[in-house]
Amino acid sequence: MKTSIIVQKLKCGGCAKTITSKISELDNISNVHVDTETATVSFTSQGTEDALSVKEKLKSLGYPSIEDENGVLSKAKSFVSCATGKMK
Repeated sequence: MKTSIIVQKLKCGGCAKTITSKISELDNISNVHVDTETATVSFTSQGTEDALSVKEKLKSLGYPSIEDENGVLSKAKSFVSCATGKMK
């Protein structure tokens, strides 16, 4: 099942690298692609539950989907995730 999620605060290659790395680690997820211009994370999953796990993982990294709340804690998480991606 091909899925795309538009996320908040996806701005650079560091963000994309962290997202790609962490989402690729999830079970039943493959073909992860991050588009920084459209802030879209696309992937293939085996079902709806797997896609929802990606959405939750993105939120935990600080990149909530556009319909989710974007609070201060989320902003701080995305800053750390971005910096981590830039260092690797």
